[in-house]
Amino acid sequence: MFVVHGHDEQAKLSTARFLEKLQLEPIVLSEKPNEGRTIIEKFEHHADASYAVVLLTPDDVASPAADPGALRPRARQNVILELGYFIGRLGRARVCALYKDGVELPSDLHGVLYVQMDAGDGWMLKLAKEMKAAHLDVDMNLVV
Repeated sequence: MFVVHGHDEQAKLSTARFLEKLQLEPIVLSEKPNEGRTIIEKFEHHADASYAVVLLTPDDVASPAADPGALRPRARQNVILELGYFIGRLGRARVCALYKDGVELPSDLHGVLYVQMDAGDGWMLKLAKEMKAAHLDVDMNLVV
């Protein structure tokens, strides 16, 4: 279970620990040793996963060139790149994009359903259902 993340430490940790609670092994790149590799080499080495959870958190801000004052929160560019990578590698059914309220969602993926990381942790049940639907061995009794 690859966890793609930006700078939101709380979102990264709560997602990784939730996956562990489900007895799944989260692959969090920042928790893996560098071993003298470049970031892309490290990514490629660990990217052999059966499912990806992508955290779209408001780590950056950007605006349209035509309206530079209209800044909006968005996920970091590496998160968007890795989202596309895993959609291409695993297929849309094996990627779940979790987003925080207010973050700009990639326009090329309009129509794809996202799961909001709500304060009440309802996202955990929704994520577990998505993984179960992708035929992963998820014990729904562990979600509670």
